Amino acid sequence: MSKKIIGLGEVLYDVLPAGAKLGGAPANFAYHVGQFGLDAMAISAVGNDILGEHALKQFDEVGLKYIIPIVGYPTGTVNVTLNEVGVPTYDFTPNVAWDHLEFTPEIEAAAKEAGAVCFGSLAQRSEQSRETIHKFLEATPKDCLKIFDINLRGNFYNTDVITDSLKHADILKINDEEIVTVGRMYNYPGLDMEEKCRIIMHRYHLKMVILTCGTNGSYVFAPHDVISFMPTPKVEVADTVGAGDSFTASFTAAILSGKTIQEAHKLAVGVSAYVCTRKGAMPKLPDEFINRLK
Repeated sequence: MSKKIIGLGEVLYDVLPAGAKLGGAPANFAYHVGQFGLDAMAISAVGNDILGEHALKQFDEVGLKYIIPIVGYPTGTVNVTLNEVGVPTYDFTPNVAWDHLEFTPEIEAAAKEAGAVCFGSLAQRSEQSRETIHKFLEATPKDCLKIFDINLRGNFYNTDVITDSLKHADILKINDEEIVTVGRMYNYPGLDMEEKCRIIMHRYHLKMVILTCGTNGSYVFAPHDVISFMPTPKVEVADTVGAGDSFTASFTAAILSGKTIQEAHKLAVGVSAYVCTRKGAMPKLPDEFINRLK
């Protein structure tokens, strides 16, 4: 496939107990899509500082393409604390580079060549970046697959951001905690998780809703009662940072490669479980995963 697969939004450093690791959902997504041989690209912004310099150098080293201008704000950081089972909580630095993403001619050109784009709610916390993301989505071709990986963090979201994002999306990816939060926001808290997913899917004419439930497995819902459930493999967890992004990336790569929902789901579960066994968000994937799409 020659069209670009794009991760759009925040680039930041996850400051973990063991040190700083480069991440951010869009870059993680693009990195893992690229491992499957698709033409992947991250779009974000970094600061004119050591972290920004290191970020671009690391992307170059792993072969990730990007449009990441250097702007007059610090490179994004988030302090990550892990609980006893490796599950992270996040404390985000305000007013950083990815809050100031401009819709440049270069970014517009990438939008017009997009075969798929993954975006979330976090990078829409600032008005400037939110407008850029919406302009990007509007500029994509009609057949571009738009994945809203909702990624609710802190208080950086509201009903307007979520509603507008859902209106632009083809696929929603959401976890079990987020579906409860969104259910409360939209006044259907008494329904079970599947029913909430189906209401959202039909209300916003989505092609799929992916629901991840941590150790309790994951689901893919589609219209006409198509459903896929996969249990979560039991693995030795190093940390879960970036596991959800690798899930989204693997699923997207498989769907774009012509795999069925069930095949894409199986690959995504396997990849995300593997990422949990490695520290940081961007480990190299074993050939056993890559070869499934060849």
